[in-house]
Amino acid sequence: MSTTIPNNKPIIEIKDLRKSYGDNHVLNGFHMELNEGENLVIMGKSGSGKSVMIKCLIGLERPDSGTIEVMGETIAELSRTALDELRTEIGFLFQGSALYDSMTVRENLEFPLRRHTKKFGVLKDTTPLVMEALESVGLAHAVNLMPAELSGGMKRRIALARTLILQPKIILYDEPTTGLDPITAKEILILMKSIQDKYNTSAIIITHDVDCARVISNRMILLVDGINYAEGTFEELSKYADPKVQAFFK
Repeated sequence: MSTTIPNNKPIIEIKDLRKSYGDNHVLNGFHMELNEGENLVIMGKSGSGKSVMIKCLIGLERPDSGTIEVMGETIAELSRTALDELRTEIGFLFQGSALYDSMTVRENLEFPLRRHTKKFGVLKDTTPLVMEALESVGLAHAVNLMPAELSGGMKRRIALARTLILQPKIILYDEPTTGLDPITAKEILILMKSIQDKYNTSAIIITHDVDCARVISNRMILLVDGINYAEGTFEELSKYADPKVQAFFK
């Protein structure tokens, strides 16, 4: 389990979140708090609503009802400009890394800097920020490589560096260890923990990987039937007798 002790101050609060698509009721009153400096793992079966919840959180989907507050801002009340500004404080590590194949590593990292000029201004020299982000993931030597020249683990690290370059307060990890061999997956988890400790980031980690949850979580939520069915530390939840909870740990 992560050793960083989070604050009790929520940086994200979700209350009674509901979202349906026709007769498919995906979220049925989901509640969640993410505290400052915390790694919160959310586990749920495929189709349980994890991705829908994340889309609502960052304003890509509008919930049917409920409230979402991020860093004190109510998502539903934000203008498009204000929402885009808030998103610069939220980093997202995509499951497939989502690097631009036609760009070098440097260009991949420069892309968000050039897109979000309000946060850093128009930079004449992006090298200091690019190299700092790459050094954080141990890949400074890869700055001029193309994605095709990288291994799967290196691509995941570069994608994480691209997430870090905007210095977000919150990071959303989507299945960070999927598709990686056990040794590389362990390296990614160690890196995620070091980022939490170094930058005091708050993170939501969506995963099916029980080992990932055990290593990285301060706290876990099990998403079942559209609600936060069970919540607690890995050790607490792994001892539940409830069959729906135990199904996650088999």
